[in-house]
Amino acid sequence: MQAVPILLAEDDEDDQAIVQRAFQKARFRSPVQIVENGDQLMRYLRHEEPFEDRERYPKPGLILLDLNMPVMGGEEALAKIKADPALRHIPVVVLTTSDDQTGVNRCFELGASTFITKPVTFNGFMHVVSELQLYWFSLVELPDD
Repeated sequence: MQAVPILLAEDDEDDQAIVQRAFQKARFRSPVQIVENGDQLMRYLRHEEPFEDRERYPKPGLILLDLNMPVMGGEEALAKIKADPALRHIPVVVLTTSDDQTGVNRCFELGASTFITKPVTFNGFMHVVSELQLYWFSLVELPDD
């Protein structure tokens, strides 16, 4: 399994910690970077201040995106990513608390690769991380930069 950088766009510190802990416990080799809103996400992807250092902030092979974030929400960020020819090839997994079918449909219309409702327990997160690891990094061929 290759080590592909992952970018987590999540404003909730508890969810950030749970996701990181689940990745560590699953011995996930991919580095996980975190941004806290859609504006930071876009700055990171475009290597704008404060994310200019491409070694420290590599282009992700996968984005985990929460929808409910301040400054710029996940849907708006998803639309911008998929409208940008330099970014649209990056798979985006929506990982959010909402399971509203209208929101699910909207995310797929905007170009989301997958939609996952956030688990409420750590064991649930472990299951999601295991499935992500198996699917995105063992079975799927990801685009290169």
